[in-house]
Amino acid sequence: MVNNVVKKRLLQIIKEKAVFHSSVILSSGRVSGYYIDARKITLSAEGSYLVAKLIFDLIKDEGIDAVGGPTVGADPIVGAVIYLSYLNNFPLQGFIVRKEAKKHGLQKLIEGPDLKKGCRVVIVDDVITTGSSTLMAAKAIENLGCKVVKIIALVDRLEGGKKNLEQNGFKLVSLFTVKDLSIDQ
Repeated sequence: MVNNVVKKRLLQIIKEKAVFHSSVILSSGRVSGYYIDARKITLSAEGSYLVAKLIFDLIKDEGIDAVGGPTVGADPIVGAVIYLSYLNNFPLQGFIVRKEAKKHGLQKLIEGPDLKKGCRVVIVDDVITTGSSTLMAAKAIENLGCKVVKIIALVDRLEGGKKNLEQNGFKLVSLFTVKDLSIDQ
């Protein structure tokens, strides 16, 4: 169950600190008149806690073994959720999926504790536009033999990401959409 006080406060700080109105090029290559810098939230003490609390509450009763997502957007979210899971006596594993495997060291695509075949996983991300980086992370995890139970995003820009993920068999749950942020499309 979603804690409405926590969600209301998180929405308030996203609107105040993470939404910028200017022309930017997104990672998808699209040009936008606004930018949501979610790291202003997920890398702050309060924002990190609020995001982790909402996500942990969404997944704690679903038999999840691990949480992770595409670097860099998912990195602080993963850290906060696994920390909170430990404090709640429900320790989850965390992982990060790189854009491509490292060319040195152990040459890993997926960083973190080894995920066992059959484990149940939630993919997290900060902002979804087309969903392409999130989709890549989900497919990389499925290639290990894990089950992606759901994908959770902090914000869905409502630009086709949800449809893209669903067409590939993944369920997206977003904490907020651009409509919640009062951003005109």
